[in-house]
Amino acid sequence: MGSKLNPYIAFDGNAQEAMEFYHGVLGGELVVNTFGESGIEGEGAEKVMHAQLTTDVGYTLMASDTPPGTVHRPGQNIAISLSGDDANHLRAYWDGLSDGGEVTMPLEQQVWGDEYGSFVDRFGIVWMVNINGT
Repeated sequence: MGSKLNPYIAFDGNAQEAMEFYHGVLGGELVVNTFGESGIEGEGAEKVMHAQLTTDVGYTLMASDTPPGTVHRPGQNIAISLSGDDANHLRAYWDGLSDGGEVTMPLEQQVWGDEYGSFVDRFGIVWMVNINGT
């Protein structure tokens, strides 16, 4: 598969509704996972931790609700996601793009089995990197 670059939208509690709307318009396959499914309990567990819409024409749109305890900032709620199984390229992108920026979550193994991290680059753009099943 290599790697791919996708938009990633953060919603304030209505990611499920938004992604179902996009799915209805764009078609394809929608996969939604909640914070509760990842082991988070209590308030916000039913919210979307990650949703991915993959359309028949090759578009991919990802989204989540703002994580519990995090502030939603409209206008600053879009990030760029780099993902795939080409670990060497993705780590090199991480190193280069995060240089001079601020790492908000180190690139490391996560509970869902992938290596994941996020940062804000020197221009204020939020990036997320996910390396499949490392």
